[in-house]
Order: sequence, then C-alpha cells, then structure tokens
Amino acid sequence: MLHLIFSLPGLYVIGRFLWPLPWLPAAKVAAMVLVLLASQYHLFARLSSGSPFSPEMPRALVMAFNWGFGALLLLTVFQLFADVATLVVMAVQRHRVGIPVGVRYVLGVAALGLSAFGVSQALRVPPVKDVEIAIPALPASFEGYRLLQLTDLHISRLFEEPWARAVVDASNRLGVDLIVVTGDLIDGSVENRLHDVAPLGDLLAPDGVYVIPGNHEYFFGYQAWMDHFVSLGMKPLANAHAVLERGGDRLVLAGVTDFSAPRAGLPGPDLGLALAGAPAGVPVVLLDHQPRMARAAAAKGVALQLSGHTHGGMISGLHLLLARFNEGFVSGLYSVGGMSLYVNNGTALWPGFAVRLGQESELTRITLVRKR
Repeated sequence: MLHLIFSLPGLYVIGRFLWPLPWLPAAKVAAMVLVLLASQYHLFARLSSGSPFSPEMPRALVMAFNWGFGALLLLTVFQLFADVATLVVMAVQRHRVGIPVGVRYVLGVAALGLSAFGVSQALRVPPVKDVEIAIPALPASFEGYRLLQLTDLHISRLFEEPWARAVVDASNRLGVDLIVVTGDLIDGSVENRLHDVAPLGDLLAPDGVYVIPGNHEYFFGYQAWMDHFVSLGMKPLANAHAVLERGGDRLVLAGVTDFSAPRAGLPGPDLGLALAGAPAGVPVVLLDHQPRMARAAAAKGVALQLSGHTHGGMISGLHLLLARFNEGFVSGLYSVGGMSLYVNNGTALWPGFAVRLGQESELTRITLVRKR
C-alpha cells in the first residue's frame, strides 16, 4: 500500500508536468522512468534490507534516492499550485489557458535545486542551539545546570561512522553536565550498524549519558539494541528514573518507552511506573521520544519534558501538518499546564526522507535556571 501511495506523485508529475513538454518521445520516456524509480525508493529500500526504514545500499545511492524522491515531492506540490493557479485564471478570463513551457522548466529546476540543498542540510553535523529553560523550585545547586539533548540520530547507511564521530566530537566539546538521547538512535540491525554506532561509546559527561528508545528501536530488535547501548556506556531509562545529586540537592531524571512498544509485544510508556519510588518534592525532567502525551505528564507534576520524533517537521509548511498528528507539538519550546516541553528538531533524519528546508537540525544545549 505504501508503494502504491508513493506512485501517485510520480504519476501526477508524469501526466501534468512531463507529458506536455515539447520533448522527443525518447527523452520523455527516459524522464518518466527516472520519475517512477524515484517514486519507488522505499520499495528498493525494502528489497535491499527487508525494511523500508533501513536502506542497505551504498551511501551515494541513498543520497541520490533522497534527492530524487525529495525533488519528486516538491515538484508535485509546485505543479499542483500551478494547476490551481491556471484554473483560477481560466475562471476569470473564461477561456482555456496553458502553463508556459518556461514556467515548467523553472518549476523543475527549482524542485531539483531545493531538494539538493535540503539533502545537504539534512546531512550536515548540526549546529549548537542554546536553550534556557526555567524550572519552578529548581534546587540552588542545579542553577545553570547544562544538559545536551541528542535525538533522532538515525545512524544508518546515510549517517555512517564518520558522521557519528563528528557528532560525538562536537558534543564532547560543549562541556555539559549530562547527555540525554531521546530515541531513534539507529536504523538497522546491531549487526549492520555495529561499526557506525561505535562512536557513541565515546560520549562523555560528568553525570553520564542516558538513553530512551524511540519507535525505530522496536523495528530492529529492541532488546539487542538496548543491551548494545549499555555496552557503549549509556544508561537506559525504560519506564524508570535516576536521581541526580549535586551539592546535597536532587533532580529526578525519568524516561519512558515508546508508543510503538505494544505492537512489538513490549511494555508501552508508563509514567507512573517510571516515577515509582522517586523522591517527593523534587523537580522531574522526563525523557519521552514522542511529545503527544505532554499534557498527561504535566498533570503528573513533571517540570520539563524533552522529546523528539517530529524532526521539527523537516520542511517549513509541512511542520504545520505534522503538528496535527502530535497534539500540536512539533518544534521548539512550549508551556503545557505549567510544564515546559521542548520538542527537538533532531540531530539527523530517517534515511527514507532526508530533506530539510527551513527546519534545521540541532545539537541542543539546555541550561536550567530557577523560575522567578
């Protein structure tokens, strides 16, 4: 069904963009074949690895598919707008008009160029984004406490070992007190990603490196991955918490599993279980891969929730649509019932659609301050 759905933009571009062009038949056929190939990227990913979430193809080919698939989707949108504009003009002028060939060429070049730029933005090592968040009743010893949130690294054939090494090196230079990784670290099995994830073992922070699962961990052998993260020195928080101590003061760091866990026959997110036995009257920082349950977390007295999953919407405009599927939360800092929610744009992207336009990736350094 997924592959049929992705065929529709390709067929639309063939019928409304390519067919009217004044090209030789052979050139049109060649272009149509390329469009259909781009539309079936996820089918080729499935054939290469058994999963559309982990294309086990050479990196250059994965990049080319992302460029072509991104250009196809952008051109579909551009052509749709052009068709609507043409219908409006026809209604006003009351006679048939067509889209000039020059306009079609501009749309095609714009789609190809924007997609190439979007892929380059997705593949870069993210810049540092500094965020200050005020926490009610933050203990004095945690004033100015700094933590780094990494999320949605999607280490894969697209984001390989050199990229992961560069992210780790950049992270370690930030001098934070704590590192948290809020899910979707990988795309692929432990066997396929063993070399690529190795740099994560070098992440360093005085109060440690904590990790929770995202939905993609459940696609590729949840327990094997969680065990491997432990072997890399990470501390998992799967419906559990840890108590951070500094100068006699305490801060609770809790984490929950992902909504996709029950489909894998595993426990879903349980905030009550995660906070069981936590000291009373101590601010809670919650790690939850998806932001959709933020209101429930606020009702439980959580002070700060850190999430990812949305990738910030990836493309400006598209983020408004994705917000509708995440209870209105898609990118940045929100106030939710007295709780602060930060939805991270992500460190990387799923290799099935790695295009960023206007919604930048980030290494997110968060400084906690006491709310006045």
